[in-house]
Amino acid sequence: MAIDSKVVARAAHLARLRVDDSETAELSARLNDILGMVDQLQQADVDQVEPLAHPLEVSQPLRDDRVTEPDVRDKVLPLAPASEDGCFLVPRVIE
Repeated sequence: MAIDSKVVARAAHLARLRVDDSETAELSARLNDILGMVDQLQQADVDQVEPLAHPLEVSQPLRDDRVTEPDVRDKVLPLAPASEDGCFLVPRVIE
């Protein structure tokens, strides 16, 4: 699909961008170049390539999952504006 000046002007209008008529020809050429590169990438044979979660083969160092802070719920629960069955009650924000 080729992008012409008319398509660029319509997209600019929808995006609420001010694009001069003198710029639309250059923009359409640049967009067509980008689409050409995307078409080139679509042609690449990636059948034997395994998907990656991250481009670098690194592992995430994780700390031990242990409690480091004392339990202060019994001390602060009486200070709460509302509580029920050992839990803090908060006002509903979504109806």
